Amino acid sequence: MKNTVLIPTYRRPLDLSRCLLALQVQTKPVDQVIVVVRDTDIETWQFLAEFNPQNLPLQTVKVTQPGVVAALNAGLAVVKGDILSITDDDAAPHRDWLERINAHFISDSCIGGVGGRDWIHRDTKIEDDSRLVVGKLQWFGRVIGNHHLGVGEPREVDVLKGVNMSFRTQAIGQLRFDERMRGTGAQVHFEMAFTLALKRAGWKIIYDPSVAVDHYPAQRFDEDQRHNFNEIAFINLVHNETLVLLEHLPPLRRTVFLLWAILVGTRDSFGFVQWLRLLPSQGQLATKKWLASWRGRWQGWQTYGGEWGTRGPLWG
Repeated sequence: MKNTVLIPTYRRPLDLSRCLLALQVQTKPVDQVIVVVRDTDIETWQFLAEFNPQNLPLQTVKVTQPGVVAALNAGLAVVKGDILSITDDDAAPHRDWLERINAHFISDSCIGGVGGRDWIHRDTKIEDDSRLVVGKLQWFGRVIGNHHLGVGEPREVDVLKGVNMSFRTQAIGQLRFDERMRGTGAQVHFEMAFTLALKRAGWKIIYDPSVAVDHYPAQRFDEDQRHNFNEIAFINLVHNETLVLLEHLPPLRRTVFLLWAILVGTRDSFGFVQWLRLLPSQGQLATKKWLASWRGRWQGWQTYGGEWGTRGPLWG
């Protein structure tokens, strides 16, 4: 099997260098490395002009539209490998990353996607907690991530994480990342839309903790600043989640999801119960998150085509 690695990058040349150096020492050599770079990213273009790829078959793709979705779709257009592996510029795959990925795809022709653990480095510490439940979509619409904490044997999951996910190009076919995902950079939940689409098409999605990358969360140059509240980023996150789940869930579960999302929700997408629970500790910030969640739900419903006459009754 020939392996293509696709890396979207933006203004993080030092991180990109670490990522490329990790790919140079893979136990299974890379057959194609695609780095997608914004036209305005002078720092990265300068770095690439001076970088010595050595044994890496490095290919660059220029993109003018902001956001990870546009970058990945531009990269998809030139993929030549049998297996496409996607990682972030602020990640460094372990030496046996591609070798372990290929072993899964070779073992079962029904496997369409493989992902693994991203070991998160924060300053001098590594997040080393553990979880058995990873990448699952519960029946009422709550998504459990935990990809950075997964332990145990390889198993089927519903959702992979963008920093460490690989796909059989035969499974991808004409599928592309959803351009309706909002955001000018990270576009949270873009990978959920992609992997759930493959699940609907009948492909197995596997999570194996030993398929690992080291992840050094770097600065983002958009409205989504990870742990700092930004109203636009919050609305975009909830919009994207709502749109993806409305399209994936069958009618009855879709109705349950909307009720649960509005009444309960999660720490990332507030419902009424979450607002009440966090109001004593977060005060006005909790109210801002709740209102932003409402707007995100409503906008996600509108993008989905939520007028009753367009989609029909949710329970029908």
